[in-house]
Amino acid sequence: MDVILVGLPGSGKSAVGRRLAHRHGATFVDLDDAIETAAGRTVPEIFAERGEPAFRALEREAIAGLGPADPGAPVRRVVATGGGAVVNPRNRWQLYRGRLPIWLDARPEVLAQRLRRSPNVRPLIAGRDPMGTIRGLAHDRERFYAAAHRLNGAAELSTLVERVDELLARADARTSTTLLRGTSLDGQLVIGEGIAAEAIGTALRAARARRAILVSEPGAWEAAGAAIGAALVDDGWPVERILLPQGESAKRMSVIEEAARQLAALRAERGEPLVAIGGGALGDAAGFLAASWLRGVPLIQVPTTLVAQIDSSIGGKTGVDLPEGKNLVGAFHPPAAIVIDIALLRSLPERQRRAALGEAVKMAALGDEALFALLEADGEAVARGDVAAFDSGAVGEIVERTAWAKVEVVEADEHEQAAAAGRIRLNLGHSLGHAVEAAGGFGELLHGEAVAYGLRGAVRLGQALEVTPPKLATRVEALLTSLGLATTPLPYRLPAVLEALAADKKHADGSLRWVLPSAEGPVVRSDVPPELVERVAASLLAGSEAAA
Repeated sequence: MDVILVGLPGSGKSAVGRRLAHRHGATFVDLDDAIETAAGRTVPEIFAERGEPAFRALEREAIAGLGPADPGAPVRRVVATGGGAVVNPRNRWQLYRGRLPIWLDARPEVLAQRLRRSPNVRPLIAGRDPMGTIRGLAHDRERFYAAAHRLNGAAELSTLVERVDELLARADARTSTTLLRGTSLDGQLVIGEGIAAEAIGTALRAARARRAILVSEPGAWEAAGAAIGAALVDDGWPVERILLPQGESAKRMSVIEEAARQLAALRAERGEPLVAIGGGALGDAAGFLAASWLRGVPLIQVPTTLVAQIDSSIGGKTGVDLPEGKNLVGAFHPPAAIVIDIALLRSLPERQRRAALGEAVKMAALGDEALFALLEADGEAVARGDVAAFDSGAVGEIVERTAWAKVEVVEADEHEQAAAAGRIRLNLGHSLGHAVEAAGGFGELLHGEAVAYGLRGAVRLGQALEVTPPKLATRVEALLTSLGLATTPLPYRLPAVLEALAADKKHADGSLRWVLPSAEGPVVRSDVPPELVERVAASLLAGSEAAA
């Protein structure tokens, strides 16, 4: 068993690590020492001479050099990490997976006092106000540290070692890994592998639930829900099940009425959470059911598809469709918890994984360079579902980066009231995307596939209006082509697409608000000429190679 110690500078990782390793006769590894040995420079010298990016690259190499986790029961290695090592998703994947990660937490006042007395120079602290810097680092890194087991780093050294030994005594073979634990609109958000049932149980206990009411659909139930339900039963939870129709068929008012009548038969109470297990359509419908039953009950989202994990389960938008358009009836109802288990993605059909990357490309086009580069490097392997893409952490990184980017946007503008910098930016590609989806009767294109067509349309509109730089437009379209998205002609009539656009819910003061990418970030325009829209829509129907 490997023990991984994480935490802010001054939290005592090295001191605890040495004592723990000595107690167990294990090898102690200080990652900063390993980096200094490899580089022939001290950490402050590396920062001063080569900059933080060079240090982080060396840190990544040192973590990769740890090799695979040791599954044996005895403690064989104790690793003390640098304070920022776990910010990188791949580092966290390597450090936490199959190992026992422990967060040494302490109040900023305690850490600042320790750092003032320490002879070691911390480059991110040196020359700055220790208290203010520590507070800032704590805020930025808490979600990464909180995925580990938390111990009070202000305790006596002997006490901390005893607490670690207690955790070791309870630890079994590591079959699940928590990668991130944060908050979204005051609800918990957890990302990991193999965590679904355990994290649902934690959320149910936090809500003081007396049973688990699972809302799913046949496909998701067979793929994931049945196993999750069985695990909850094994954990002592009484389980009730409500099945909605599969896909967009769940998003009908008649379906919501029938599901509400089932809740009435179960005598579901106002404090009882509904646990939504399924993809985006199921989450939208179950979310609206939770928002409307008894004027609102808690919701636990357990997205089982890639598009739901990176997009639709986050932000509290719920809704159902009408013949006149998609999501025209709905409510803002933020989940009490979102449980994102990437293990559920391994069995997804390739088409669903590939389509979901349309939403990931959208987030990259909004200005996330790291996500852009990640999709260009690993997107195709993720779409295919390559085992290496899962085992390397590429899938986990795409899920985390895309999901957290949305969390940050909706935290700043929950009800989509701000301008281009707010939540409306998430509608990039969705106007024309929803229009072609509607033209196909919401049943032919997957949502992410439709968004990919809409993204091509958005960059073409933006380029014609001299908002989107040609280089950015070319990069977006090239990435979509490399992922096999929005590359074929569509058999829909242009008037049907334009009619769907007229019903788009992003209208304000009689004009449709278009979100267009630019070099500085998204721009919202309400003055896009109808003839330009018609020309671009026609180019999408003709296929990706047609120019606007």
